[in-house]
Amino acid sequence: MENGIKRWHIFRLPGSLVSLKIPVAALLVLFGVIPMILCTQVLIGALRQSQTDARMVEVQNQCQILSSKMTRAGYLRGDARDGTMDSEIQAMADVYNGRIVVVNRDFRIVQDTFHIAERRFLVAEEVVRCFQGESSSKYNKEKHYFAQAVPIYDNTPVKGIEGVLVITASTEGIMTLMDAVYDKVLFMQLLMILILLLAAAAVVNILLRPFRELQKKLNQVAAGALDTDIRTKGYKEIREISHAVGNTISKLREVDQSRQEFVSNVSHELKTPITSIRVLADSLMGMEEVPVQLYREFMEDISDEIDREGKIIDDLLALVKMDKSEAEINLSQVDIVTLVKQILKRLRPIANRRKVELILESIRGVTADVDEMKLSLAISNLVENAIKYNSADGWVRVTVDADHKFFYIKVADSGIGIPEEEQDRIFERFYRVDKARSRQTGGSGLGLAITRRVVLMHKGAIRLSSKEGEGSTFTLRIPLNYIA
Repeated sequence: MENGIKRWHIFRLPGSLVSLKIPVAALLVLFGVIPMILCTQVLIGALRQSQTDARMVEVQNQCQILSSKMTRAGYLRGDARDGTMDSEIQAMADVYNGRIVVVNRDFRIVQDTFHIAERRFLVAEEVVRCFQGESSSKYNKEKHYFAQAVPIYDNTPVKGIEGVLVITASTEGIMTLMDAVYDKVLFMQLLMILILLLAAAAVVNILLRPFRELQKKLNQVAAGALDTDIRTKGYKEIREISHAVGNTISKLREVDQSRQEFVSNVSHELKTPITSIRVLADSLMGMEEVPVQLYREFMEDISDEIDREGKIIDDLLALVKMDKSEAEINLSQVDIVTLVKQILKRLRPIANRRKVELILESIRGVTADVDEMKLSLAISNLVENAIKYNSADGWVRVTVDADHKFFYIKVADSGIGIPEEEQDRIFERFYRVDKARSRQTGGSGLGLAITRRVVLMHKGAIRLSSKEGEGSTFTLRIPLNYIA
């Protein structure tokens, strides 16, 4: 259980990491604040421009009206200059907080509401263009004023241009008004940002609630409660994560259970030969004047049990060594057919004692990158099992074949077979189909587990085909070239 708990500590994030709340809340606020600020700037700019344009149109209309009055009154010819028109010009300049200058056709200023440039000449581009019949308008954004020039026609039938009315009007009032509006809008923006922050905090809490529930359940798992149901309602992603983690926990439970069974099986397997040795030894010590033949028989049994104990320990050490993640595999080019011949030659005396025929079928020559010692151990386990769990006058056929990517070793026998319901567990450590017969044959219960581990180390696969009472067939498929 300790290993399971340690593994699940990875789900506890270190305190130095940033909480998901911060980026989520920041994104929510940014997506609310940035568009709001941009819209405000655009609206204020558009409003300022529209107010300025409206003021310019208004001033231009008033200038047109004033120009018409001056034309009717013959203002520039001095027909009726009783001061009324001057007062009207001054009033208009005061209304728009500006300055009006009247220029005659000689470019001489005949009226200046500031009374500082009268009788002087004004030869400006706007004035020249106006005498040519073009009304002009110019706006200075930096100094916040605009200037307009409107022609003054004479009241003769010819309708020539008699002079030019030039007005310079300030937009400071509009700018002041816009600044006041902007200040109020800025206050509203700050208020909206505060509201967005509170809303973002609330939304983040709602969005992350399923994650907190999942974290709470994972903490329970980390504390050792592997039976905790971590299924969580919420988003599709949360359900997928909880499902994936649930599968991992199920595997963890299986591993933990397998570990417990393994420890139990190891204890039992190691204890059984020791118990037999003790019983035999106690029997010898309890008898007086033991016959030599009986003494020899007991000592042979004790020796067999010691060999069995050594075999179990050797297999355990081999399996543990291969289970390590950094387990070494010593690759070399090996003639597989020659290797199988050597294995069958070594096991033939055992087969002869049990009256089992060993047959080798080599369909084609095979050379592959393998660990010769480990692969030899795996094949030996399969062939030896096929001999041990066979019937008298039976046979064991080993077939070697290959294609362009893999080589195949098939070990078939005419033995007792394996029940279908037992086949899924046949590669488990210490698992035996017939426990009584397995102990009689001296097996450790680790041979197939070692074989499977060797095949996996070579990036291969092992498959079992068996029918009870009709024999079994194990097929190894291993790459010709080792895949790192």
